[in-house]
Amino acid sequence: MKRRSVSALAALLLLAAAPPASATPTPSTARHLEGTLPSGAAYVIDTPDDWNGTVLLFSHGYRPEGAPNPAANAPDEATKRLLLKEGYALVGSSYATTGWSVEQAVPDQLAALDAFTGEIGEATRTLAWGQSLGGLITTMIAERHPGRVDGSLSMCGLVHGAVANWNSTLDATFALRTLLATRPGDAGVRLSGFKDASDAAASAERLGETLDTAQKTEDGRARVALAAALHSIPGWNDPGTPRPAPDDHPAQQANQYAAVRGLVAQPGFVWREEAERRAGGNMSWNTGVDYAAMLARSDGYKEVKALYKSAGLSLRNDLRDLARAPRVSAEPRAVRYMAEHAAPSGRLSKPQFTIHTTGDALVPVQVENAYHHAVTEAGRTPLLRQAYTDNAGHCTFSPAEQLAAVHTIDHRITTGRWGDTSPGSLNSRASRADPTTPARYAAYRPGPYPRPF
Repeated sequence: MKRRSVSALAALLLLAAAPPASATPTPSTARHLEGTLPSGAAYVIDTPDDWNGTVLLFSHGYRPEGAPNPAANAPDEATKRLLLKEGYALVGSSYATTGWSVEQAVPDQLAALDAFTGEIGEATRTLAWGQSLGGLITTMIAERHPGRVDGSLSMCGLVHGAVANWNSTLDATFALRTLLATRPGDAGVRLSGFKDASDAAASAERLGETLDTAQKTEDGRARVALAAALHSIPGWNDPGTPRPAPDDHPAQQANQYAAVRGLVAQPGFVWREEAERRAGGNMSWNTGVDYAAMLARSDGYKEVKALYKSAGLSLRNDLRDLARAPRVSAEPRAVRYMAEHAAPSGRLSKPQFTIHTTGDALVPVQVENAYHHAVTEAGRTPLLRQAYTDNAGHCTFSPAEQLAAVHTIDHRITTGRWGDTSPGSLNSRASRADPTTPARYAAYRPGPYPRPF
């Protein structure tokens, strides 16, 4: 009798220790939600299994008129997976329109936050972040709606604002037309005030052909480098090409030509036409601009001087021709529109972290200098920190670098202090977050932006 009792007890213990054969895993609490805002914009929400209470409001970059316009809540899928794994919730919208849509994007992004609260619940912390045009949208949200966010992160953002951006684009196309117009019809290339999109495309095609012809001659290459310097286009801007040596001016110019060709093909004309139509006229000007002084302040001045000397060309004469050429005037209502909707003031109320690649041709790194100046003038310097990755290209950050930036602004919000934001510290954060992708933060100070607004 006693032996049977011991055996029965042992069997019961074994059964208690073994999991039931029909046991089911804990159900996932992660959610993926999609919907439509009152404006017609789409929104998307992703939450993790174990939400840490922080929601990241992502603002995507520029999408040309007519391009697909899906909602986005992260810059790329790899970064999205890592953030969800760390417990962050993600939300973002498509914006109601494509193109230069800052006016529509800001309220749409705030509405996406409202949708998140309605669907998921109140977040304990909201962090706004975005890239390229989305970096500008993020900054406008941070400056004008500080009650909706606890901090912000601008990545490769147009933080110099719309007016400065279009002025800078005009500087480059004006120099190209003035200095390279050698064929019948070149001088008639329209730089602004287009009749319609086809008119802008025709001007882009014409100037592009002139640019291609100029690149075949030493004189032409020097002049292309001058136009690139006025736009602060770096000599290494494509991560798919080797970095030129500091004194390899021909290689630097070849890289700048590729970037200038892209600027002429899209932003300088076709994208400008859409922005002008939205603003109700031309929002940029070069009346009263001293291009000789601008060039002297440019990071490309040494290269331009060397190429002009090699070509036996007079830089002084070309700068004189730029000074004498008829200028382009802005329409006040269009300037007011862009200033009202897309010109940061620097008046931050919550902390902002910005990151930029050193070799960005589309949104040159010097824009960070312009925003730092605006923040300093507004007396808000303690709220801003800026960092740079040593890489070419526009928004070519690795997932590791992006997570390090998110962790940096999150730390500032949590502790009330920036702590160590040196390149070494940022690279350590990046490597811990994702050891499989590069960490390239480096000590860097951008030169002055040629013509801030």
